[in-house]
Amino acid sequence: MQRELSPEDKKKQIDQDFGWIDRISWLMDNQFKIGNFRFGLDPILNLIPLGGAIAGFGTSLVLVIAMWRNGASPKLVIRMLLNISLDAILGSIPFLGNIFDFYSKANEKNIKLLREHYYEGRHKGSGIGIILTIVLILFILIAATCYLIWTFFSWAFSLFNGISF
Repeated sequence: MQRELSPEDKKKQIDQDFGWIDRISWLMDNQFKIGNFRFGLDPILNLIPLGGAIAGFGTSLVLVIAMWRNGASPKLVIRMLLNISLDAILGSIPFLGNIFDFYSKANEKNIKLLREHYYEGRHKGSGIGIILTIVLILFILIAATCYLIWTFFSWAFSLFNGISF
């Protein structure tokens, strides 16, 4: 039978468990400093087309999985996955993505969310609301895309309607 940890002991245990996650996040987002501007390996890796984005996303994904395996709530994990997915998607835009990567710090945001979860009791729950919102947004985007494609082809065929070959 495990004994209940005091808040101070719980904080020490969490700090030990997530120390390496914090170090990797720091390396990926804040390791280097030029003037007052901090950046990590993530934007440097993303200068390598495709491979850098995969390496950065993969590292971030490993961190999220480690947090999930150590007790992060489903809602928190979903929010962290959204952070790293948004970072990967926007970071993959040629040129603008490279600039975005120097300012976007998904791992740092995830560490902040993790601390809020463990120390303040926030971001608890199943995350079903977030999932439903994402599904709704995707449905709207797919419907809008289908409508635009239909409209384009209707317009294109109307141009050739009176032409005989």
